[in-house]
Amino acid sequence: MDEPHMGKPGFVIWLTGLSGAGKSTIAEGVAKRLSARGIRPEILDGDLVRQHLSKGLGFSKEDRDTNIRRIAFVANLVARNGGVCITAAISPYIEIRNEARAMIGNFVEVYANAPLEVCEARDTKGLYKRARAGEIRQFTGIDDPYEPPLNPEVVCFTAEETIEESVAKVLAQLERVGYVAPMAEVWEGILPHGGHLVNRLAPAEAVDDLRALAGALPSIRVNDVTARDIEMIGVGVFSPLSGFIGAADYEAVVETGRLANGLPWTIPVTCDLAGAQVGAGDRVALRDAAGAVLAVLETTETFGRDKLNEALKIYRTNDAKGHPGVARLCAEGDTLVAGAITVLERCDRGEFGPWWADPAEVRATFAELGWRTVVAFQTRNPVHRAHEYLQKCALEMCDGLLLHPIVGDTKKDDIPADVRMECYRVLLEGYYPTNRTLLRVLPTAMRYAGPKEAIFHAIMRKNYGCTHFIVGRDHAGVGSYYGTFDAHYIFDDYDPEEIGITPLFFDHAMFCRRCDGMVSQKTCPHGREDHVMLSGTKVRELLAAGEDLPAEFTRPEVAEVLRRAYR
Repeated sequence: MDEPHMGKPGFVIWLTGLSGAGKSTIAEGVAKRLSARGIRPEILDGDLVRQHLSKGLGFSKEDRDTNIRRIAFVANLVARNGGVCITAAISPYIEIRNEARAMIGNFVEVYANAPLEVCEARDTKGLYKRARAGEIRQFTGIDDPYEPPLNPEVVCFTAEETIEESVAKVLAQLERVGYVAPMAEVWEGILPHGGHLVNRLAPAEAVDDLRALAGALPSIRVNDVTARDIEMIGVGVFSPLSGFIGAADYEAVVETGRLANGLPWTIPVTCDLAGAQVGAGDRVALRDAAGAVLAVLETTETFGRDKLNEALKIYRTNDAKGHPGVARLCAEGDTLVAGAITVLERCDRGEFGPWWADPAEVRATFAELGWRTVVAFQTRNPVHRAHEYLQKCALEMCDGLLLHPIVGDTKKDDIPADVRMECYRVLLEGYYPTNRTLLRVLPTAMRYAGPKEAIFHAIMRKNYGCTHFIVGRDHAGVGSYYGTFDAHYIFDDYDPEEIGITPLFFDHAMFCRRCDGMVSQKTCPHGREDHVMLSGTKVRELLAAGEDLPAEFTRPEVAEVLRRAYR
């Protein structure tokens, strides 16, 4: 399928504003959102252009105009060949911006409007300070003028708006003038949860400066699960969250299964204060167990939580010995810290690199494959014949299948992720149509929260661009804490429109010897004595004993991978 932009004119998004106003951040955010629609823009960032395209130019008005003419020339080349270019340069003078507009034609001017004092406060490189000290001459906003646009297509008030709000403004204008198709046309109505895909990754050119800044900040050592949550927030898997939730959202999620604004959300995404001495307004470095800085958090508040109430409301038990989610909760402190984060260090992809993709990248892949409807399958186990049956039933309804295993923290007795990935690979190669299946990993942790986690898993797959989601009979269950089909029933607590992604409910599936095929309890009249059903415990016992798994239970290639691993 052609990309959604194909056949439409090329265009340029021209970001202008003072240094520190947020131009590069908006450019990266818009690029991510366009990529999610299958459009891959080129970004011409002012700092990078100075290093390469305009190396040697100074900051006189003549040199600045030359720099902008070069940027406009390259941007025009991209646009006139049907591409999309985003420029992020101060471009301080109205006359030269108008010259660029006249050259390019399809031109959307975006004014990143922030007061000078805000830009100076954001200045991690110390450029404003040096300019005020006279060390840098002809610095825009200090001793050289900035001429605000008189009639820009978009104004982003970046001191007041979130980055998501600013990016949404730009996307809305692009849709309004017809440069890009509305998201509903691209994804059959499947917008990310809350309407936009969050991006909290620090721009590449700012990482070193932010990491140096973090060295002087108070620190919080986060556990492995929180470290994964930082990654999930950063790339938009947890959209619309831009950081760790505060007291109002926490209370609403625990008690109602919604955020404070009413949006469905069932698992509290929180950060343990871990004894750190910080308060509202403080910046905090979030570090992993080895001390590496993962993110910088802008603290909005700290607040206490009732862990017993949280355990009972989220997990339906306070059994820390038997329930891994409750055990993890009890190991944390009673005080949480809230605030938006900027991610500096991403998770190590390790052996999962070939299957690792962010939501924007997965959405772009769906567009390239021409899939309008996509069903996601959540798993933390090897896929056996019953799973295969459910997936192929769903494929009869949808264009594609996203096999999306979790590779973050799981229970100690779960089969290791690397073994599972090999099982998925051999299964897809031998038994699935390659043009209708996609294997990608979800690098978050299991919570084992049963029905609550079923909603949570569905929302995450919605953010990846999936339109349908298979909900297991005992989805994300552990032990006997949840009733049969509770993970199905919880969807009745929400209107389908507010969840957004369509859940697919299947009964328990198995192989029936008398039917001589895969069946479910809805389709087979025969008794348990004719059905091949193995528990996870039984599977592990057979593998540990070196015995074969029944062919009616799993494909022989998968069984061989498991035998090798246990051997």
